[in-house]
Amino acid sequence: MRRVPFTGDEKECLYVALDRHRDAILWKIGGLSDEDLRRPMVPSGTTLLGMVKHLASVEYSWFCATFGRESLEVPYSEDDWDSDWRIEPWETTQGVLDYFAMARAASDAVIDELDVTDTGTAWYGPTVTLRWVLIHMVEEYARHAGHADILRELIDGATGPFEGYPT
Repeated sequence: MRRVPFTGDEKECLYVALDRHRDAILWKIGGLSDEDLRRPMVPSGTTLLGMVKHLASVEYSWFCATFGRESLEVPYSEDDWDSDWRIEPWETTQGVLDYFAMARAASDAVIDELDVTDTGTAWYGPTVTLRWVLIHMVEEYARHAGHADILRELIDGATGPFEGYPT
């Protein structure tokens, strides 16, 4: 897992911070069975695999749709804001992981191409910069990485933010 550079430029630091949290999410789900990945561990019904699907959809929305790129985000309705969290019976773990990898690659292409001051239009209307989207997505991933920590510990007792972390 890369460390955020102590003297890197703004874009590099934000990008590496995002990547660290992406990697932490993948590490948190590693080695679990399909059943464990789909098992709701809290009253809201949150699952680790649903979280991965949600994060992929959010990446597509914020990085791709915002900046006019093709987006494969999960459609939702105002009646079902959590549809991107739900794992349907026909969805496979590998399919969700592939979706996450595609979203990450599509987002990376946008990050690589744009400057932090370039602007796009958020799904609800305001103009935002790539800088704002990077900060927002670091926040999004950090929040959900914390959730993943708790869910993983409830499943099998594993703790820590990354492989090799002292226990």
